[in-house]
Amino acid sequence: MRDVWNTESLVSLDKTHGWHPFTQMRDWCAPDHEPIVLVDGEGAIVRDTRGREYLDGNSSIWTNIHGHRHPGISQAIRDQLDRVAHVSFLGTTNAPAAELAGRLTGLFPPATLTRVFFSDDGSTAVEAAMKMTIQFWQQSGSPERRRFVAFDQAYHGDTAGAASLGGIGTFHERFAGHQFPVDRISDPEDLDRLPAGEVSAVVIEPLVQGAAGMRLWPRGLLRRLREKCEAIGALLILDEVLTGFGRTGTMFACEQEQVIPDFLCLAKGLTGGYMPLAATLTTERIFSAFLGGFSEQKTFYYGHSYTGNALGCAAALASLRVFQDEKVLENLRPKIEELTRLLALLAGQPFVHEIRQCGFLAGIEVRERSGVPFPWQARTGGRICEAARKHGLLTRPVLDTLVLMPPLCTSAVQLEAAVLAIRLGIEEVCGE
Repeated sequence: MRDVWNTESLVSLDKTHGWHPFTQMRDWCAPDHEPIVLVDGEGAIVRDTRGREYLDGNSSIWTNIHGHRHPGISQAIRDQLDRVAHVSFLGTTNAPAAELAGRLTGLFPPATLTRVFFSDDGSTAVEAAMKMTIQFWQQSGSPERRRFVAFDQAYHGDTAGAASLGGIGTFHERFAGHQFPVDRISDPEDLDRLPAGEVSAVVIEPLVQGAAGMRLWPRGLLRRLREKCEAIGALLILDEVLTGFGRTGTMFACEQEQVIPDFLCLAKGLTGGYMPLAATLTTERIFSAFLGGFSEQKTFYYGHSYTGNALGCAAALASLRVFQDEKVLENLRPKIEELTRLLALLAGQPFVHEIRQCGFLAGIEVRERSGVPFPWQARTGGRICEAARKHGLLTRPVLDTLVLMPPLCTSAVQLEAAVLAIRLGIEEVCGE
């Protein structure tokens, strides 16, 4: 296929001027490294400048829900462009944002999560929840409640407050002296050892910890955590940036244990993966603590220039319509069963240590035959994902856990091809 994009020129510009996240740029910029330049997509497939096709095996870093170039979402963005692309949410509102706030709160039982604060991404959704928490307690007569509780191996984003919650040293240790006070636990029972009157909120990703390697929580843990928070008077913040919008088999992971939090943080799949947009949902109890006269200074002084962006909200509304019109969750059930079947076949392969699946997302952990982890310096997981590209799968690992989290529109045939690509990649890198 003729290279109409001039790949070499694009790669040269990228290596000369770009700086990629979570990437060692010395390796990226090395002369023998050829980055994949993605320019096209349709459904679960993305294509590069050289015409090569890949299954989007990690949904473009866990964001894409219904596939690329979904006609309904694309048209909604075009329609909104014909009206206005962005207007300030400070002092005015706009139709898509107002409608989206109503639609999101309508996904939960009445009089539960009734208020929506928009921001830009998952980290800022968590950041907003943390700052609301601190201010809520200050304005509710309990300023001593200033400590947050997070879990071992947690990851909730990279802005200053959200990074404070992080329990993965590689990402967060060097900033430890510039963070919110946080206590770390591994089980809800650990809350008993903390001074209950000082705990402001507990933060968790429900059902599964993504950046920890798709680590699954035991069933019932979320329900126990909700009960513990109520017992000590602490708020509960659920980070559903990864797990929201069907990934776990239900619209939200917290539904599976009938838990309603005090804050629910959404992003990534909120717009179907088309536009940057985040939302922090909370209760009327929290919201009412911020009401008062101007001189009382109870206002929540936090926001972003693109808060309530009309294009993002239009995309999110279209994504919610796709869930309804195409019966996405109902049609997902047999796909989850097929993924389970395929992963069970992969589980018997050498070097596959453990497979962790929650709904339509999975982590395949590879180790030495003996069960000993590969040296982290060997980049085994990264090299397996690079090898899988030759077989049409594009994904990234979490260290040596290979992530498989394709768009919800992925077909059974595509799932089979994705798992085969992983198996072939393991065989190539690990020598079988």
